[in-house]
Amino acid sequence: MAAVETDRDAPSALCSEFLNFSAKDTAAKWLQVSNLPKEVYQHLACYVPKIYCLGPNLNPQNEDLLAPLLLQSPLEWYLCGEEPSVGLAKLEQNNQPSQLCGHVFKVGEPTYSCRECAADPTCVLCMQCFLGSVHKEHRYRMTTSGGGGFCDCGDTEAWKKGPYCQKHEPNISDSSQKDPLANLSDEMIARTYNVFSIILKYAVDMLTWEKEDELPEGLEPPARGDTYYCMLFNDEVHTYEQVIYTLQKAVNCTQKEAVSFATTVDRDGRKSVRFGDFQFCEQAKSVIVRNTSRQTKPLRVQVMHSSVVAHQCFALKALTWLGQIIRYSDALRRILCQVGLQRGPEGENSSLVDTLMLCDSKMWKGARNVYHQLFMSSLLMDTKYKKLFAIQFAKNYERLQSDYVKDDHDREFSVTDLSVQMFTVPSLARMLITEENLMTTIIRTFMDHLRHRDLHGHFQFERYTAQQAFKFRRVQSLIGDLKYVLISRPTEWTDQLREKYLEGFSAFLELLKCMQGMDPVVRQVGQHIEMEPEWEAAFTLQMKLTHIISMMQEWCSSDERVLIEAYKKCLSALTHCHSGFTDGEQPITLSMCGHSVDTIRYCVSQEKVSIHLPLSRLLAGLHALLSKTEVAYRFPELLPLSELSPPMLIEHPLRCLVLCAQVHAGMWRRNGFSLVNQIYYYHNVKCRVEMFDKDLSMLQAGASMMDPNHFLMIMLSRFELYHIFSSADCRKRYNRENANKDVVQQNNTLIEEMLHLVIMIVGERYTAGVGQVECFDEIRREIVHQLCIRPMAHSELVKALPENENKETGMERVIDSVALFKKPGVTGKGLYKLRPESAKMFNLYFHHYSRADQSKAEEAQRKIKRQNGEDSVLPPPVLPRFCPLFASLVNILQCDVLLGILGAVLQWAMEPSGGHWSESMLQRVLHLIGMGLVEEQQHLLSSAEDNDTNFNFTLKISRPGEAPANTPSILALLETLQNAPHLEVHKDMIRWILKTVANIKTTRECTASAPPSDSSGHSQEETVRDKDKAERKRKAEMARLRREKIMAQMSEMQRHFINENKELFQQSLEELDPSTSSTLEHSPSSCDSTLFCVGPRRWRAGGSDRRQMVTCILCQEEQEIRIDGKAMVLAAFVQRSTVMSKNRKRPPHNPDKYDPLFMHPDLSFGTHTGSCGHIMHSHCWQRYFEAVQAKEQRRQQRLRVHIPLLPLTKTSCSSEQPDLSQWLNITSLQMKALLSAHRKAKAADADGVDDMDGVNDCPPPDGFKLDYTPKNPYSSTIKEMLTTFGTATYKVGLKVHPNEQDPRVPIMCWGSCAYTIQSIERLLVDEEKPLFGSLPCRQDDCLSSLTRFGSACWTVSSHATVQNHFIRLLAALVPDPRVENTPCILDIDMFHLLVSLVLSHPAVFSLDSSGLSADTAQLHFLHLVTVAHIVQILLSSVPEEVQMEQESGGAEREEEEKVCMFYNTLRTHLGSGLREVDSGWHLWCCVKAGILPYLRAAALFFHYLNGAPAPPELHTLGVGEWEALCGYLCLPSNLLQLFYNNRELMEPLLHGWCSHPGVLQGLQSSVALIRFPRESNHLIELPGDYSALINQASSFTCPKSGGDKSRAPTLCLVCGAMLCSQSYCCQSELEGVDVGACTAHTFACGAGVGIFLRVRESQVLFLAGKTKGCFYAPPYLDDYGETDQGLRRGNPLHLCQERYRKIQKLWRQHSITEEIGHAQEANQTLVGIDWQHL
Repeated sequence: MAAVETDRDAPSALCSEFLNFSAKDTAAKWLQVSNLPKEVYQHLACYVPKIYCLGPNLNPQNEDLLAPLLLQSPLEWYLCGEEPSVGLAKLEQNNQPSQLCGHVFKVGEPTYSCRECAADPTCVLCMQCFLGSVHKEHRYRMTTSGGGGFCDCGDTEAWKKGPYCQKHEPNISDSSQKDPLANLSDEMIARTYNVFSIILKYAVDMLTWEKEDELPEGLEPPARGDTYYCMLFNDEVHTYEQVIYTLQKAVNCTQKEAVSFATTVDRDGRKSVRFGDFQFCEQAKSVIVRNTSRQTKPLRVQVMHSSVVAHQCFALKALTWLGQIIRYSDALRRILCQVGLQRGPEGENSSLVDTLMLCDSKMWKGARNVYHQLFMSSLLMDTKYKKLFAIQFAKNYERLQSDYVKDDHDREFSVTDLSVQMFTVPSLARMLITEENLMTTIIRTFMDHLRHRDLHGHFQFERYTAQQAFKFRRVQSLIGDLKYVLISRPTEWTDQLREKYLEGFSAFLELLKCMQGMDPVVRQVGQHIEMEPEWEAAFTLQMKLTHIISMMQEWCSSDERVLIEAYKKCLSALTHCHSGFTDGEQPITLSMCGHSVDTIRYCVSQEKVSIHLPLSRLLAGLHALLSKTEVAYRFPELLPLSELSPPMLIEHPLRCLVLCAQVHAGMWRRNGFSLVNQIYYYHNVKCRVEMFDKDLSMLQAGASMMDPNHFLMIMLSRFELYHIFSSADCRKRYNRENANKDVVQQNNTLIEEMLHLVIMIVGERYTAGVGQVECFDEIRREIVHQLCIRPMAHSELVKALPENENKETGMERVIDSVALFKKPGVTGKGLYKLRPESAKMFNLYFHHYSRADQSKAEEAQRKIKRQNGEDSVLPPPVLPRFCPLFASLVNILQCDVLLGILGAVLQWAMEPSGGHWSESMLQRVLHLIGMGLVEEQQHLLSSAEDNDTNFNFTLKISRPGEAPANTPSILALLETLQNAPHLEVHKDMIRWILKTVANIKTTRECTASAPPSDSSGHSQEETVRDKDKAERKRKAEMARLRREKIMAQMSEMQRHFINENKELFQQSLEELDPSTSSTLEHSPSSCDSTLFCVGPRRWRAGGSDRRQMVTCILCQEEQEIRIDGKAMVLAAFVQRSTVMSKNRKRPPHNPDKYDPLFMHPDLSFGTHTGSCGHIMHSHCWQRYFEAVQAKEQRRQQRLRVHIPLLPLTKTSCSSEQPDLSQWLNITSLQMKALLSAHRKAKAADADGVDDMDGVNDCPPPDGFKLDYTPKNPYSSTIKEMLTTFGTATYKVGLKVHPNEQDPRVPIMCWGSCAYTIQSIERLLVDEEKPLFGSLPCRQDDCLSSLTRFGSACWTVSSHATVQNHFIRLLAALVPDPRVENTPCILDIDMFHLLVSLVLSHPAVFSLDSSGLSADTAQLHFLHLVTVAHIVQILLSSVPEEVQMEQESGGAEREEEEKVCMFYNTLRTHLGSGLREVDSGWHLWCCVKAGILPYLRAAALFFHYLNGAPAPPELHTLGVGEWEALCGYLCLPSNLLQLFYNNRELMEPLLHGWCSHPGVLQGLQSSVALIRFPRESNHLIELPGDYSALINQASSFTCPKSGGDKSRAPTLCLVCGAMLCSQSYCCQSELEGVDVGACTAHTFACGAGVGIFLRVRESQVLFLAGKTKGCFYAPPYLDDYGETDQGLRRGNPLHLCQERYRKIQKLWRQHSITEEIGHAQEANQTLVGIDWQHL
């Protein structure tokens, strides 16, 4: 208790001390003292504990006021030597603004990188600089920042061109780079130096201070209190939930408090959870430690003395202050850098900056963030000191990385994350490589952390623990640093750079040695493998290193000496690896076709084999570079090419390819999925560049240096096929019929794979250095082959192409030359389609096709050829020439071994396959023969110049075999096969081969002088082709005729069907097109008069009173709809809606007390009913519903109800009907009688208290029986359905529990009917459709059922209740003193009033037997409400500024005069409330426009209620709508006649309306009245460019957690509010459930339905209720017509208006919930998401 009291006295004492404090005097005193540090420390020791950490909760308001005053202000006075505001302003004025922007990015802020000019992808601009730069016209990439980097505008090394935006453009005048310190006086420099060194030292000491209970010397407080904090620190091991749970136990706080603690700890890195004496805090600490140490290491908690915490808080403040001060001047920044980097007394690594870096992992998150920010705004913004800092960073690199690996915070909170700021600067990176040997350091550090090796020294990732996996993930950041260092290639090399680069290269080879042969596999025989081996780690490493390996090769290629040295080093490393491999492999000799070769015996299917061979692959890459840079031809003497052993080079890559073939042949099935996955990634686009492609290159390199026969024999041996092809009778292969089926199958696949490999070795020439091509030829070919499969979207193509280290594929440079772009529609993506002329590059055996791709591409290409009327043969394409180093590869095609293999397969193909050879084997053989012929043609063409024709493939294939076998030649075999019936499929190809052979022969026979004449063959070919064409044409014509005939038959059948089943098509009662003759037959009255839908003269169903037949969709039984029949229902969906709301601010009503009888004109929420249009029996529905419910027990139920279907009511019409005034008199008498009867009944209920004199008895008028109870005409099932639907509407609309007896049930039903009609009327206007005839039948059926239900629902309610409602409704129109609290005319939505009056009237009408007609009543209601609406419009909607009058040419003179008179009448009643308006034209326009939506809605309502067909004018848009509407509704087209024809009756009513006190209040209040016509609501306007949204979101801070950036800012598209979604901080409680900000907002803004845009994900989110939601495609597209959900690709996005309109239409149609339903049905994963937390 004592502590609290001292606290209470303290402020007064402090206040006087604080008030007397003068910063100026203190500073003056400091200027005099000799030992400044001691003085400042004493000042801090005295004041810091008095300001900071005085109570359990840190008090930022107090601290932020006092700290600048007492602590920072003296420092600033001392620094400036005058009033700080003046001094700092002067500094700022003299400062040369920096050309570097240096804007530090906030989390989620947009960053832009130019794909054409950026030196690498880490070079980014902030939005301001980007908009002012040249790059916005280039191809740029937009991403959101993770926070922490800064804008590179003004950094000349970051941009190839356009380094400055307009704002940072340097001035030409001051080009001489002066020292910024020159502007300051020496005293100022000295003072600054003093202040900075003291404050920085103080801050560093405090932040790295480790004692919890004492302070550094000089800072001990004068009076030491005994208060402690229990401080909880953040770690990345424990989850939010664990921390919250533990805190609730440890410091018994509420869930809410615990959540706030956890959020703060996560944000700032630490938070005090308890304040008090030592014991009290220690106890909390022990509970926390005990509770969190079970599974993992415990949470870090410290009990710290309050003065220590106080100084640490101020230390952070001081660092922030330093950051702010140096902004004023570059000179101050310079001095701070000097102070920070100045060596301390301990020598090496003892500067303050070093101390901070080396203690990084011991500090908490908040402290790290603050000092990293300071480094960025000081050291990294000053080019001189950036260099010095980089050197210190590199010196400490190993220690920093080791600390980071042991630390558990994410990389963004570690000082190692600053590497990207230095290593990506090319000049710095090179300097660090040469001076600090950075490359070697990084690689060695990396190797040190991966210590697990096997016996051969390979990395071993077996049985990988979670701990190791975590560490491995952290170690990978080192690879990132290496990538930064290598990302820009040097243009000129110095000797020193060469030396250090090669040293780094050697270190890298050591790393690759540890990977060569890691994770070897052995084939499982017998039983399946028990445990899947760990394979992912090795592949992760491979993927991370892919770009590094590619970049190393690029560096090598840029300098010849480096390339030669690197090649030698790599070769010796590979030889070293191989020397350890060869033990135990016996040498053998293979011979075949007269050649023999020595090799070793090795079976892939029995020995160890590894897929990881980075050394071989690096050598393959360098070998191709020797050829590309022509080093191999210019300095052969420097290269060890003669010492190479080709068989050694090809051995391992060949084993790897054989492994793939065997896996495909199913020989490794028992090795499980890990091997399948490895093979998948080996070929995958992410890895193949440095895996599969390089293995192929290595085989090409080896084969080019060997005798092709020897190469092929070794290959056969590794494929384990040598025995098949080397036996003397190999051509008569399967005389051994007893061979095992599986083995034969396997061998067939292996032969196919082996042939495919030969095709690839000879045919893949699109690597620069292997073939004579440029790099973009390779990309072009990739794109062509992707588009040969099918047209593709831009993003699909990008995924299919390998990315380089800059995330570029190079596709944009070539795509337009091979493809055409087709824009998308409202859905779908834009597609690229292959240009027809590019199809000739198509190679069926393209090496990057998977098997599925290959078959799709083959099918697609054959189809296109057939459509174009060409031969469907797919010959091998013409290939580029090989480079000289690889030129000998073509000889593989004409070597004896290959010809032997081809001959053997063709021989086997003579007989139909009994599984002994396969179609694809033959196809590959034919392709190889084709390749030989194409090659020979190319040689002939080029040899015309150089007369070197040593490639004679035709000769070789025409030669029969040697004696004694005398096998037929390949050509002879083909001639025979051409006619074999079982080879129908291959005929085209064989024919093409034979034709090409003939062409080549003629070319060879022709001497060089004579032009080749193959005209005879040519013309023959032509005639064949012409015949073919004619035949095809005939077939197409036949097909067309047949199609037309079928279509004619179908339409005939259709017509027939309609005639037979007339009643089916007239199922919905009103015709969809009343202009057809059928309506005229039915209504003789309509021939001679207009159609009326209301009133005594309204249209009636004639004659037989058409019956309505429907079919139940569930049991398919047909049934007529009758009053007394079985109930048929229409499935419906009832939802609350605010789509038409004009007032979203209105607070939600209390559901139990709210009276919904009158709807306010702002329609702030209504109840909407929609339907899917399916009709069924009520009992079938019940059964179906229960089944669905059982199935959905796991999910929450969506409320689906149903509307009962009812027939039209029959009405009689007596001849004489009273006019308005008579009718009103009768009605008011009836009302009086009813009222008094009701009051009597009430009084009788209230124990018959005899106090009846207040209520005069009113005798009822004639024929009005008060005690009459009408008989309910409906069958019991229909009554039950009426009740069910009514209750459902009531339950949803008011959000209450169902209660059939509640008097509000019928009101809600009428309201839903009115609201639904209004919303559909608005929809038709917005979509510019006519009022009738354009609704889909589901909406049509829904409206017709809903209105009829509305007119029948009174029968199942208490009649007295409905009569009571009617009395109150009528009193709003005909003021009645006995009815209390009637709303004023401005607060009633007139259409709702009309609908409620018409639908509640039957309850009163049923008591009347005097021959009055209900139709008359309807007409009179319409007239009265219309007049009231005119008054409402004139009171609220006459605009201020009168537009120019347009002459109406006298046509509407009468209307204008009348409306003027009427307006003036209103003014007499209301006096000053209304402005004077002279223009009658203006008023009439206003009335017409304002009342039109009401008239249209009324027309729809009466049309569905009474079934009267609409006149044709309302079926089209255009003129005449007004007259047609008025006619249809039985109104005069000059509506004011309604008033003037019954003037004596209307005057008193008008007076009554105007004298209501609410009217004057409404006119005079500041709140704007609702204007008519009500504008349709729109979704909010979105900016055209998506980055504007990202920018808006990045500056949005979470409203609850004090200025913290929101992680998932989400925009409500209905009202434009920005919300902080998906986070603990903004959860709130809604009906007892914790919900996220979006869900809570939907209930306030959209009655439970919400449409949001998640800005950082570029994703639209639909929510309905608390538990359902789905994601929807955003309306933003890139230039390729694709959305980018998750902003992964970063292409600039622009708003697509059509797609946004589509979302708006869904919203206006109330289809959001339906959309969510469909999405959840289609995608089960959506059901599992906790939507309520968003």
